[in-house]
Amino acid sequence: MKNILVIGGSKGIGAAIVESQLAQHKVINISRTNPEITSNNFTHFTCNVLEDELPEITAIDTLIYCPGSINLKPISRLKIDDFKNDYEINVIGAVKAIQKYLPVLKKGENPNILLFSTVATKLGMPFHASISAAKSAVEGLVKSLAAELAPTIRVNAIAPTITNTDLASKLLRNDKMVENITERHPLKKFLEPQEVADMADFLISDKSRSVSGQIFTIDCGIVSLKI
Repeated sequence: MKNILVIGGSKGIGAAIVESQLAQHKVINISRTNPEITSNNFTHFTCNVLEDELPEITAIDTLIYCPGSINLKPISRLKIDDFKNDYEINVIGAVKAIQKYLPVLKKGENPNILLFSTVATKLGMPFHASISAAKSAVEGLVKSLAAELAPTIRVNAIAPTITNTDLASKLLRNDKMVENITERHPLKKFLEPQEVADMADFLISDKSRSVSGQIFTIDCGIVSLKI
């Protein structure tokens, strides 16, 4: 039984990851809201990662940083603060957590870090300038840290396409928008949180002991296929 720290595990992909790990591992969640979970394997700390002091945790084998943002605007409407906020949520929060828990993580069993990017770093998409810039920084962080922390700690990221979460609700708010997004993907679907959680399960497990510094795209074909 491993100790898995999930930051942002109260909603969306983070919540799916928490639920999928509880049966076999101890899960510690840090988020602003408390998930409705009752399990002897679950511990929650209410905390705003960007503003509050992070709690002391004595044992960690895996650190998963889930917070993200979808801030879609034309460049003419994006303010400098939009770029700063997206960078803080996606990059600075992750760095803060990694710096805080790195000494503990180094003592873990097959220790690893998992971050999140987006398909928008690989596929030029209108109105994604701010979030794409921030997530591109996440991908750079993954590769740099994977090199720096090898061979002790593995570092990887998942880059999903649009996923059916509260965060993406504005993009899926009516049947027409759902149909359009579905049709844009060669597999004629978009993601459910559990599909991303399944990939996370592999990347934090002993089955991926030889994998580090990688960005895994889960895209329903939208990045690499033209049909």
